[in-house]
Amino acid sequence: MKAMRGNVVKLHYILTDDSGEVIENSRPGDDPIEYLHGFGGIIPGLERALEGTETGHRATVRIAPEDAYGKHDPAMIFEVGKDQLPDGMPLEVGIEVESRTPDGTISLVVTEVRENGVVLDGNHPLAGKTLQFDVEIMGIRAATPEEIAHGHVHGAHGHHH
Repeated sequence: MKAMRGNVVKLHYILTDDSGEVIENSRPGDDPIEYLHGFGGIIPGLERALEGTETGHRATVRIAPEDAYGKHDPAMIFEVGKDQLPDGMPLEVGIEVESRTPDGTISLVVTEVRENGVVLDGNHPLAGKTLQFDVEIMGIRAATPEEIAHGHVHGAHGHHH
């Protein structure tokens, strides 16, 4: 069976950045991740690289920012006044806050605390980075009709949202 639209792919991976720093590692001790191929459950560049592969396939895949989490957008960095922040919110660099927009909820990170407010960054933490995935396909199976209808994998214990 091949990694193609409508199949569930199970894989282990090690994600590193250009400097070789490990960002994520699905091993040791963790179960492999599963995703529904062809439904946008993983970044586009990795999904394209895995298209047509089979169980046992191993590869190192480099993915440019535009095929991963996008380019870093300076327009996504802005300052807000303390009066626009939730009451009692800790004002510390690294704190994540969520904001509702017409397009849905976005996550913002406090990057600087100023006298009258904070600087927020709405870029994904991996935006602008070239990523390297060392992947191993652990298994591939046909998705269930319910998984296809919902566009994502359901766990061994049924359906959870």
